[in-house]
Amino acid sequence: MDMGEPVKILDLATNLILLSGLRVGEDIKIEFVGTRPGEKLYEEVAAMEESTLPTSHEKIRVFGGSSGLPAFMMERLREVCASRDVGGLVLLFKELVPEYNPSVQILGKAFNRARVAVQSN
Repeated sequence: MDMGEPVKILDLATNLILLSGLRVGEDIKIEFVGTRPGEKLYEEVAAMEESTLPTSHEKIRVFGGSSGLPAFMMERLREVCASRDVGGLVLLFKELVPEYNPSVQILGKAFNRARVAVQSN
């Protein structure tokens, strides 16, 4: 889908406040609170390696990649999930989706579980 040019959220918020007849900073304060776990900093419609195909609408395209994971990958995913192996899951996600970047919280959980497992042996 053609989503147009990127929009700065600060500009969008400022315009909404002004169009509502209010004053930025006086009637409504804008706060920068940082990102939350899992929050995206930007939106990608498709990765560069993925192919899209045209539809009847000029601004809408459909994903033309494979329709699913091979059976052996699904089995690996099931095994990792069944064993509750957070580190293994992160590595498998990175293998399946090279653009995947786990959050600090996820990496912390994986590291802490691995450390506990080593200490208990």
